[in-house]
Amino acid sequence: MFKTVLMIEKALSDADVELVTTLHGEEKVSFVVLMQPRGKQDELLRALDDVALGHLDRAVHEHDEDDDAPTLAGESLEHSLRHLQRAGAEAVGEVVEAHPLVRLREVVEENRADEVLVLTSPHFVEEFFHRDWASRARHEVGVPVLKLFASDS
Repeated sequence: MFKTVLMIEKALSDADVELVTTLHGEEKVSFVVLMQPRGKQDELLRALDDVALGHLDRAVHEHDEDDDAPTLAGESLEHSLRHLQRAGAEAVGEVVEAHPLVRLREVVEENRADEVLVLTSPHFVEEFFHRDWASRARHEVGVPVLKLFASDS
């Protein structure tokens, strides 16, 4: 069985589940999902990304988001785990709020993971400066790290 650590920042869509569960063909995959919700500290970067993508309305209303992020993160994680399990994959997970790269390294080691998948929306500012999760994770874990873009649906 192929062991994958999957870092996400929002609930998986049907398209996302299909993408990550078919990467290895017919081989069975087991997932440890780490939900890393984007926090207040990323608000400026998200606004810049929205401007770069032409989503000016999102940039203007960036600060209006709910403060229920921990609850939403937990619900999003549970939703994602159920979707992965329905697709035939083994899946467990946790919400990571502090030191996500440290926790990522620990989870990779604890599970003897074969790879890390970072499923994220485009973050052009972070990517340009190699500060996105995938770029940073490549320096932290001793397994391949693949960055995939999440579906907008």
